[in-house]
Amino acid sequence: MHLSRIKLVHFKNYTDQELHLATRINGFVGQNGMGKTNLLDAIYYLCMGKSYFAVRDLHLVQHEQDFFRLEGDFEQEQEKTRRLVVKVAPRKKKELELNRVLYEKIADHVGVFPVVIVVPDDTQLIHEGSEERRRFLDNTLSQLDAVYLSSLLTYNNVLRQRNALLKQQHGRPVAENLLSVYDLQLLAPAQYIFNRRQAFISDFLTPFQAAHGAICGGQEQVSLVYHSLLAEQDLGSLLQQAREKDRLLERTTVGIHRDELIFKLGDHPLKRLGSQGQLKSFVVALKLAQYRFLQAQKGITPLLLLDDIFDKLDPQRVDQLVRYLLTGDFGQVFISDTDSQRISRILQQAAVAAKLFLIADGEATELEL
Repeated sequence: MHLSRIKLVHFKNYTDQELHLATRINGFVGQNGMGKTNLLDAIYYLCMGKSYFAVRDLHLVQHEQDFFRLEGDFEQEQEKTRRLVVKVAPRKKKELELNRVLYEKIADHVGVFPVVIVVPDDTQLIHEGSEERRRFLDNTLSQLDAVYLSSLLTYNNVLRQRNALLKQQHGRPVAENLLSVYDLQLLAPAQYIFNRRQAFISDFLTPFQAAHGAICGGQEQVSLVYHSLLAEQDLGSLLQQAREKDRLLERTTVGIHRDELIFKLGDHPLKRLGSQGQLKSFVVALKLAQYRFLQAQKGITPLLLLDDIFDKLDPQRVDQLVRYLLTGDFGQVFISDTDSQRISRILQQAAVAAKLFLIADGEATELEL
């Protein structure tokens, strides 16, 4: 699968931009703040129906404009071009159309065009709280399994209602019957999510360690540990036991929304020991393994978006990463960089269909390689 054309209208700092893209590698070069990341985010939006950066759609509209529109033409072997159109305007329902057919639910689009993105802020996966790491699990599994995504949406909706009920009481006795109804509604989706996350980590560890070894030369041992209280006890019992604590704290303190994914370097937590290069290598390997996993599970080659990927990597790790990207079985890759000579050299080494674009003030100009 590849994206042959993209058009952005009033998206972030792009007024009206259309790009025809190479089937294998596309490089975006330019100074920081010119729109390289915005262009990658537009591609991500076409694939997932939302921005990667958890930004409200209202904040994606270009300044002093009242809507944005994205178009993308996706090509797949032995299939006709599939055109996706995204229309977003304040106070109107977001619309996604695939070949002129409007999606009833945005969730139905997730996974149709699989995508993996790596951005500098992904080191928050290591430094920030467990929510960021659960987001990685959810992003991967939602692209693979519509039941997982539906279960996640159901669980989060019920959880919001349960927490709202706990907050409304302000120390007064909680409506036990209603609380029990919410507890019951959480059980099935929570169990499905737990089972899928547990199976995923078991299957994911091998491709992750392989990707990390390719980037780091096999010099470091890494692992992932998934921790959930549901491995020890069913959610119904956990909720009942935590009910008094939930009343006092006015929020739900147990459940799959509290699960943790622990990153380890050797036998120790990564966040305590890792250098900047080690942290960046770990996250890049995690995302490249996500790519491999989606590719194997879906039988579709995802798009790979790499934003400023070489930052904070020493020259040896950069060379190993480039070698892995160029020799591995990757499909269409988008790479942004501030170093025009480095990105030009990579594209020339690739010996595949490639294009290079200069990004300046929300405008893209194709350069000769």
